[in-house]
Amino acid sequence: MNASGALAFVKKHGVVLVSARGPVPNLAQALAGGPIRGSWWGHPKARLMYRIFGAVSDSRQVLVCRLVGGKVTLVHRRSWPALVRLADRLPKRGLAAIREEHTALGKHRVVVTPYPRWVPKEVRRQAGRLSEAQALARLGPGLFERIAR
Repeated sequence: MNASGALAFVKKHGVVLVSARGPVPNLAQALAGGPIRGSWWGHPKARLMYRIFGAVSDSRQVLVCRLVGGKVTLVHRRSWPALVRLADRLPKRGLAAIREEHTALGKHRVVVTPYPRWVPKEVRRQAGRLSEAQALARLGPGLFERIAR
């Protein structure tokens, strides 16, 4: 799988974990072609995974946050209106956008954009037109219950 295939995986599922185990699909396992024992960093495809994680995270179609169990989560843009509509039932810290950047000293820093500052106006309008039932349906059967834990 390449970056466009990984982006299609995120779009298909709506909400996925980057590498953690949890109640939603896991991109690292999809890239590996099955379960990973231990850390994905030790997997033979680790360098490829790292590049693809970066490409997907950089996509304007993907929100990177810590929505599912505090773990790094990718949410496709098609799911954003539903999340915004249901935001009052989700942890605000989990809805904050996160982005990793490299400092001039070569260190990594996580930049956090609090919810709802990252939400585009059009997504807010779309969310406002959704009923709670429609938002839950857009996320898919049982997904809200799995991510709201």
